[in-house]
Amino acid sequence: MGGGRKRGRTQRRHFKQGRENVWKHNPQRPPAGEGGDEGREGNPSWQPFATENPAFEEYYKEQQIIPEEEWDGFMSMLRKPLPATFRINASCQFFQDICSQLENDFRKSLETEVSDEHEEEAIRPLPWYPGNLAWHLNFSRMQLRRNQALESFHEFLKRENEVGNITRQEAVSMVPPLFLNVEPDHHILDMCAAPGSKTFQLLEMIHQSTKPGLLPNALVVANDVDVQRCNLLIHQTKRMCTANLIVTNHEAQNFPGCNLAKFCSETCIDEAKLQRLEFDRVLCDVPCSGDGTVRKAPDMWRKWNAGMGNGLHRLQVEIAMRGMGLLKVGGRMVYSTCSMNPVENEAVVAEILRRCGDSVELLDVSNELPELARRPGLNTWKVRDRGSWFGVHEDVPRYRKSVISPSMFPSGKGSKDVEVNTDVVDADMKDSTDIGEGEQETHIANDDRNNGDKLKTEEKTEVDCESGEAPARHKRPVSTSIRTEHSDYPLHRCMRIVPHDQNSGAFFIAVLQKLSPLNENHVVDGEQNISKDKTGKLEKNLGSDKVSSEENIVHQQVVDDTNVLDGENNGGMDTESSKDKNDAKVIVNEAEKGQAGIRDRRRQQNGRWRGVDPVIFFKDEVTVKSIVSFYGIKDSFPLEGHLVTRNPDTSHVKRIYYVSKSVQDVLELNIKIGERLKITSLGLKIFERQSSKDGSPCTFRLSSEGLPLLLPYITKQILYASAADFQHLLQYRTIKFPDFVDAKFGEEASALLPGCCVVVLREGHQDIGSIATDPSAIAIVCWKGKTNLCVMVSPLDGKELLERISLRYGLKIPKLDKEKPNQEIAGSDEQPDSATEVDDQECFLPESKASDMEIPDAEEAE
Repeated sequence: MGGGRKRGRTQRRHFKQGRENVWKHNPQRPPAGEGGDEGREGNPSWQPFATENPAFEEYYKEQQIIPEEEWDGFMSMLRKPLPATFRINASCQFFQDICSQLENDFRKSLETEVSDEHEEEAIRPLPWYPGNLAWHLNFSRMQLRRNQALESFHEFLKRENEVGNITRQEAVSMVPPLFLNVEPDHHILDMCAAPGSKTFQLLEMIHQSTKPGLLPNALVVANDVDVQRCNLLIHQTKRMCTANLIVTNHEAQNFPGCNLAKFCSETCIDEAKLQRLEFDRVLCDVPCSGDGTVRKAPDMWRKWNAGMGNGLHRLQVEIAMRGMGLLKVGGRMVYSTCSMNPVENEAVVAEILRRCGDSVELLDVSNELPELARRPGLNTWKVRDRGSWFGVHEDVPRYRKSVISPSMFPSGKGSKDVEVNTDVVDADMKDSTDIGEGEQETHIANDDRNNGDKLKTEEKTEVDCESGEAPARHKRPVSTSIRTEHSDYPLHRCMRIVPHDQNSGAFFIAVLQKLSPLNENHVVDGEQNISKDKTGKLEKNLGSDKVSSEENIVHQQVVDDTNVLDGENNGGMDTESSKDKNDAKVIVNEAEKGQAGIRDRRRQQNGRWRGVDPVIFFKDEVTVKSIVSFYGIKDSFPLEGHLVTRNPDTSHVKRIYYVSKSVQDVLELNIKIGERLKITSLGLKIFERQSSKDGSPCTFRLSSEGLPLLLPYITKQILYASAADFQHLLQYRTIKFPDFVDAKFGEEASALLPGCCVVVLREGHQDIGSIATDPSAIAIVCWKGKTNLCVMVSPLDGKELLERISLRYGLKIPKLDKEKPNQEIAGSDEQPDSATEVDDQECFLPESKASDMEIPDAEEAE
């Protein structure tokens, strides 16, 4: 339990480090140590980040991740700011318009700003990304603001990112999802999903492969251990407007196994065999030391030490093994990190292959994405600990063997069974730490902190947090030669992306395929993935009436209230470790005993997870019939079983969400097994309760997010406007019926029933019948009052739509006349309450609201 909390804090700490990703000096100025001594904008107190760390250079020179002759070029590139990159959402409504705008407008205007210090092209597609959907920009943020042309492009990027048409993301971060080979019917698990750029990329893939207006059969489950990171994840993926996503909040290494067979009696076991949650694809982008992001987060230079990677190794192995256990036979898992460290990369992959045996294969994907510059994985490496290098686990001092595990080494063998298969080689060794056994250890280095309760206190020494080494008074000389090993696994099939190959960040990717079921001794169910001593204590506690779930909650809350991220208490983490494991174990024991009644009593009305609203299937037939009748929704649109809410009291439901068939199946399974999944968000908001002073036959209005899905099936409360009237609606937001350019349109609007309606853009003399069935039609949600029509989309979305229409039809956008009478109707009785409100962030963790969070400017804050 303690280890889970500490690992959670580790992940949050690295997230917080990742958010410090702004270069605080002009990238045109030379870095520290190269003449960069002038203050920013004449500020004498400003100091640039130091882009040097001797321990970093020594470590990676020794690991030989690149040839010696390339070292200067490698380090020079690491000290330069990272170029901006972004990805176009190919499933968005204006995909073609955005591509045309980039090619014909911005690309030409930006070329005029290129100088000798830049590459030949100011902006270009990334050659290895399919369909020219990802773009590389050779300007910094400061340079984007330098003149009007660049400033205009910067505003374009910000606006399109906010509405979901593009995603600003580091180029190398886009790589792992591409190697999953996602198909339209795949169930996909993103184990460590926040901040959400890769999840958004996966959603793009499944929706891009489906015809517009239809839901794919695929499903994405995006998980993260941290509550506030889940909020960030929800904020990012909400831009996709998808009904095929479930966001969960679990420790990745203990992600629950949802197998109905374990909860059924012997009489129904055959029927339940097929009801289990497995995944066709698993993205295992694990928490890591993040040294591949130094160009984006230059403060990493100061923070880095070798212990960071050592401390995360075990957690990375646990998460990867859990992912492999959840993967279907024949499925593909991608393991990735934004670290260059072989202890976090090749060592973890080798341990997966070692544990899984012939059940898992490391795939050779060298023929996939051929234009992507990559280096093969290493087959030999060393481990550095407290100033000493080790080539085999046998050489690790006894008092450090609990921290430096055999799996960190190429052979993966411990002291008893080690076989050194190479000759002794010479190496320039640093002094090792002279530590007396039996003394109390002070855990200062990151490697100890990250290991949580797995570390035992055995010694005492001070360690420099930046270098990871002990003071000179604790050191003594050691041998200048060490034994080394080579791995027997084909680790050259892994890939390492290094910055100077293609002006990017660094990343590591390995693609694994599951060939057969795993040995149960290696991979077990989520809550059973605990050491035997912990399991024994857990069962003892569960068997005692004195230890209750409430006590576990209180204890966990006291601990977690001390954890702070960005100044906000992490109140939603109270059940993550103790209650997640304890409740899951309780349910398993009850199922084995056949005590279905006990399991039912545990499912309280407010849901199993404290602080998270339960997911309830919306079955209020009266309300559903009212909605169907008012909007004339066709019978061909499936509603039964697809509507969910988070409020058990249907009379007070504010929002109704729509879920795909794949999400519906997972929800039904989750209910049958006792709500083991802690679901923080899911579904597409499609209806929202709306009150008005004049009243309406239907108490629920349409949601802008759900309109594209529902539009082809609506037959009532729908209007078709010319380009001019549609533009005026978006521009003025409230227009009286007589003021429309097309008088007939104003008459049709006044004839509608009061309440919510839909206005569709009619292009030229297009037939109305064809527009109604066209899922790509441009439409907005409005409110029909006594005398006017009011737009019900957010100002940001309205502005984006207005500019798109103006560009498409060559319409000019005149400046608003502040004296125009119909702009002052905002406070009239003709509008519903909150008619022009911006939809709230959909997060179901009351303790931590996403609206209170600072959203990073860069999407991948890993």
